[in-house]
Amino acid sequence: MARYAARKMKASAIAMVVRRTIYLHGVTAEEFLRDSEWVRHEVCHVRQYQRMTVLLFLPVYLWYCLRYGYYNNPLEIEARAEEKNPAIMNDTMLVPVKNKK
Repeated sequence: MARYAARKMKASAIAMVVRRTIYLHGVTAEEFLRDSEWVRHEVCHVRQYQRMTVLLFLPVYLWYCLRYGYYNNPLEIEARAEEKNPAIMNDTMLVPVKNKK
């Protein structure tokens, strides 16, 4: 999934959230975890999933992307704002998991 998203966005490194899992492509877990703003951004998406439920998050996210574009997607705007908020990490535990191939 993250590899497909990276190709669509023409990005060499990407993180993609599905439910409570952050999938990485083109970046190691160690590199990702060193970038606290990126981690907070993705944790915000996890919280959005929790708030909206899995049934709503993906359709709403995709609708916003189609309507406003990726950068102006209200869920992305919220996630970018949370990059500066250390409190978003409260009650969050990150557990790196190896890819199964």
